[in-house]
Amino acid sequence: MPDTSDRAAAAAPDPAAPARRVFVDPHGPVVVEGPVEIALDDGVVVRSDRFMVAVCTCRRSRAYPWCDTSHRRRVRAVSPSEDRNP
Repeated sequence: MPDTSDRAAAAAPDPAAPARRVFVDPHGPVVVEGPVEIALDDGVVVRSDRFMVAVCTCRRSRAYPWCDTSHRRRVRAVSPSEDRNP
């Protein structure tokens, strides 16, 4: 079983640091006020210094863990039956 004490110590909140605001979109990503560090399940830590970060929750992003809006369903402008030539 892996030792998680280092991860727990790194994740301990700093009482002097301001709280981060998190916005949850039920149909999209979680948006977090940055900068942000994310510890992935394989132990890799990624960081973004942007002021606002969209975190992927659907795992469809090619830039995972950052959202690239791959979760959005594509809507066809014309239905397939109207698109055919007679």
